[in-house]
Amino acid sequence: MNADPSSSPLTLKEGLSQNKVAVYGIVLGVIAFVFHYYHNAYLATTLSAVSIALLSMTVAEVAEVLAERLEEPYGSFVLTFSAVIVEIILLYMVLMSSHNDPRALDTVKGGIISAVIVDMNVLLGLAVFIGGLAFKEQEHNEDTSSTYTTILLVATSALLVPSIMHFTSESHRDLILASNIIGFVLFCFYIVIFIFQTKTHSHFFKATARSRIFRYKRRLAEGEEEAEEQPDAFERLATVSNFMIIFALIALIGLVAEIFADEGMSLVQKYDFPVGLAGLIIAIISVAPEIMTAITAARNDQIQRVINIAMGASTVSIMLTVPALLALSYTTAHPLTLDFNTLQVGALILTIVLAWKTTDDGYTNYFEGTSHLFFFICYAIIAAFY
Repeated sequence: MNADPSSSPLTLKEGLSQNKVAVYGIVLGVIAFVFHYYHNAYLATTLSAVSIALLSMTVAEVAEVLAERLEEPYGSFVLTFSAVIVEIILLYMVLMSSHNDPRALDTVKGGIISAVIVDMNVLLGLAVFIGGLAFKEQEHNEDTSSTYTTILLVATSALLVPSIMHFTSESHRDLILASNIIGFVLFCFYIVIFIFQTKTHSHFFKATARSRIFRYKRRLAEGEEEAEEQPDAFERLATVSNFMIIFALIALIGLVAEIFADEGMSLVQKYDFPVGLAGLIIAIISVAPEIMTAITAARNDQIQRVINIAMGASTVSIMLTVPALLALSYTTAHPLTLDFNTLQVGALILTIVLAWKTTDDGYTNYFEGTSHLFFFICYAIIAAFY
């Protein structure tokens, strides 16, 4: 049951001060800035990464409160959009360092693909695995996964165009033009998807009556009763105040991300760190809050929410992150192109196929979650040596 924000209301300052995760994130961000000022790249990079993760977790917590006040699929939209904004900020800050190290472009490309791979394998895999252990089998709306996997396969096919041109076209200008066209097409496609999700076929992204009855019967059989939880600080804030907190936290993440990108890319350059693995680390940092939210949803037997978060975030990562970064890259030294390497494209296609096979029947279990986790481990090992 949603807490009434009007009962025991809090101010913005009180809301943030009562959240220890946010306080720790801000403090570590300040310490990271100090080490950045004194040119200690190791501690500045580490502390800024932890600070971003903690602040992002707070963003996810606030988004979760807002999501509970909205109906699906709008609830999941709040969480996925806030996470994607953090992802765009992180990758843009890395993109800005491309004037010092051209490999920053490859790191950004790796980050784009890795975000989808982490969403679809780590987030979905962990949540399905934990939910499967807790409930043996969970049911969701199969139309959700069917629709999302179709969307992702089409988007991946679009990304193949510039990737193939990298090997067939001798003109870099043609590659840039093709990348921009694909980015525009993806953005237009997302507008159609958004209308489909929110207007004409919103029932595709909600739990079916059958799955709700399935959960209800299981709770009766197990004698479960939902406990009344004490509302936390953000639940006692008004909706407008929570939106203001999200915007403020995202602004702070942007400041800390600049330190992370600057010092992190200097370490990548100094130690010849694999750019694919660097992109994977960025993706894990940006997706970490969604992972925590998805695990909580799975433990509460809300697997429909997990599917919406994992596949919705992956869709937004391609459809909005790619066009946004293509546009923002013109403010940097080198325009971004979408010529992903064979490992990235192959892993992306296999990830979507695996997600399709593990969710197409509307039921999930711990073995399917294990399959996603082992696939991710294999990809991470290859990325480290590619």
